[in-house]
Amino acid sequence: MTTTLETVEFDRAVAIRREDGPMNLGFLTLNSDILSKYGTASAREWLVTNGIGGYASASLAGANTRRYHGLLVAALTPPTGRTVLLSKVEETATLDGNSLELSANQYPGTIHPKGFRLLESFRPWPAAEFQFRLRKDVVLSKRIWMEHGRNTTYVQYTLVKSPVSIGLRLTPLTCFKDYHSEFHANPGFPHSLSLLEQEGSLKLKGSPDGPELRILVSGAGWERADFWNYNVEHAREMERGLDWREDLYCPGHFLLGLSPGQSVTLVGTIENEFQAPEDSWRELLKRQQYLIAAAGAKDDYACALALAADAFVIEQETFGQRVPARSSSSNANSPPASHHSPSRSTIIAGYHWFSDWGRDTMISLPGLCVSTGRLSVAREILLSFAEYISDGMLPNRFPDRGEQPEYNTVDATLWYFQALWEYFLKAPDDLQTLRTLWPNLKEIIDWHLRGTRYGIGVDETDGLLRAGAPGVQLTWMDARVGDWVVTPRIGKPVEINALWYNALRVMENLSEKVQDYRGHYSRLAQRAESGFKSAFVRSDGLGLYDVISPDGPDQAIRPNQVFAVSLPHSPISKAIQRKVVDVVAEHLLTPAGLRTLAPDDTAYKSVYRGGPSERDGAYHQGTVWPWLLGPFVEAHLRVYEDKAAAKNLIVPLIERLSLQGIGFLSEIADAEPPHAPNGCIAQAWSVAESLRLWKLLGN
Repeated sequence: MTTTLETVEFDRAVAIRREDGPMNLGFLTLNSDILSKYGTASAREWLVTNGIGGYASASLAGANTRRYHGLLVAALTPPTGRTVLLSKVEETATLDGNSLELSANQYPGTIHPKGFRLLESFRPWPAAEFQFRLRKDVVLSKRIWMEHGRNTTYVQYTLVKSPVSIGLRLTPLTCFKDYHSEFHANPGFPHSLSLLEQEGSLKLKGSPDGPELRILVSGAGWERADFWNYNVEHAREMERGLDWREDLYCPGHFLLGLSPGQSVTLVGTIENEFQAPEDSWRELLKRQQYLIAAAGAKDDYACALALAADAFVIEQETFGQRVPARSSSSNANSPPASHHSPSRSTIIAGYHWFSDWGRDTMISLPGLCVSTGRLSVAREILLSFAEYISDGMLPNRFPDRGEQPEYNTVDATLWYFQALWEYFLKAPDDLQTLRTLWPNLKEIIDWHLRGTRYGIGVDETDGLLRAGAPGVQLTWMDARVGDWVVTPRIGKPVEINALWYNALRVMENLSEKVQDYRGHYSRLAQRAESGFKSAFVRSDGLGLYDVISPDGPDQAIRPNQVFAVSLPHSPISKAIQRKVVDVVAEHLLTPAGLRTLAPDDTAYKSVYRGGPSERDGAYHQGTVWPWLLGPFVEAHLRVYEDKAAAKNLIVPLIERLSLQGIGFLSEIADAEPPHAPNGCIAQAWSVAESLRLWKLLGN
């Protein structure tokens, strides 16, 4: 393995970190006050991932409250093709002749069983770990994790405290569905089913050409069942106005006994090979030790964010080496390597339902990769996305089923320059990568100068970038309901032109390194700077206009103007920068992030709820976005030069790591207090920007 800064930091980490995993992160541990009540426990969710797009997740109550929940949601075409195969496992403990059910489900009019009443604690790291108190002197733990690089989930049960042995019945509930859908009973399911009792192994196929799910519990007995669990209700889908009931198939039960201190592990996999649970667990701890050390995390907040960051990163290259398939002769002292090589190095935008998006990837890359010391991964992502440049544009989205990428974005390409800038600040001597990418960068600028898709091109009269076409959403405010684009922003959006100016200055600076002609980019930047000041600065002192449209300037107060201050190269004066920060602070700032529209605007929406049209109509019309706090705090720091004040702005957001997806930050929040979290339970740029700013401010 090539020796790099990353491997040196890894070796140092192994020497200084405790062998039982990362820091305690006690601020993320939840107790029975929350866990023993269905309302509070079902509103919170856990998540573990496998580094290739697959994951396992459910509510803390034990119930699957979303169609996206499952113990094995496999990425069949990494990083996409997510398919729910093993929905959950129901557990029943036998103690003193009594049966204690540990799971939960919501059915029409009832919750059954109610195992959450026995929950004593939960923590998200180093794995999703629950503790059940079966009686005063009996504690059973359940730990869930996935093997990195493989579609394999481990569920380990340990009788951590007890004077007596207990019985344990494990009941798998299965399905075979795209993760965006609900599953229903049908006479053809399963296509095949077989049991190898001597191995404690069950094999099940949902369709002739689908993957084979294997469920293994070494040493367990087997009791055939063959029934359907009908009408399982997904409360979160009901709230979202979508289909919300499904049926799950139960092939039978694994039966075993558990002595004090003993552990048993259920393995759910579609792989031909997988690690023994104890080996997989050691590699998980080793990986987390590396992540914390490479990130230079010095406190619990930084550690938690560094671990959360890893959930979104999909890499073709692991710790400096192109990923090979694992073999039995792998060096046990080497950092763990992936088994599957995804089609590209990228970043998952959010869990559960987002794949990788160009915009989200480039915005998140500095926080998830550069701030965490994973420079080789950052380089791989930059190189991977360069292969998809078309007509001077990066893709907006890679669809779930491997269709051609979509290019309906104006800002993803411009964020690429900012991601490059952040990378080269940390790796200034990597001229090989810069020379490789330089033709792509020049091509992008040239296409924007002469014009590309969707009316994207430079206005020769002022040097600003215009964009827009009827019925197409091109900026990050991209909600659409049928043919209705909620915030079309056709014309010259303020953040697009801040990004355009920044990209030109990046090109001006990087051109020196490759000994190319820099005067061209300098003149373009000067022209754009002049045009920006003339077009966007408001005479009423309220900062900057949001869009210069064909009908005139849009006077809505939105957070997009903050990028004209936060980006490394700003086209406005210090005095205007301060006005922008003050206006945003007065109208948009909340402890959970920035509102997307000022409350006194007639289009303002205070909550995000209802069916798809209601939710999309509120998505960027007041709804808070946590990721926006990153650029705002950076802008505030630039204007006021007060690190303590800036840090006080970011702490309340980081403290929300325990509100929805435990250990993660959500996609959005309501615009009004208490700013209830909503959308995806784990969003890449929410975590990335919090981590980037926390590191910038000195963790």
